[in-house]
Amino acid sequence: MVSGAKKQIDIARLKADLAAAAVEVLSAHCASDRVRLQYSPHDIVAFGERRTLERAIASAEAVYRFFSQVGAQIASQEDASR
Repeated sequence: MVSGAKKQIDIARLKADLAAAAVEVLSAHCASDRVRLQYSPHDIVAFGERRTLERAIASAEAVYRFFSQVGAQIASQEDASR
């Protein structure tokens, strides 16, 4: 989605979508903690399905990139308000 575009957004929908995404991110965090606490990285690589691991890594990287952009925007707005 283009920032600054003159598009009317549904703020209530945005907030609901963000809340749902936050729950899903928390769920993914919990799932990865369960695996992390039960298995070593060596065992995960040795016995896990490579394609599953690659998809999980790609998903985690995409989530990181997205929220890094959001975090940078928050920091930028905070700097501008000082």
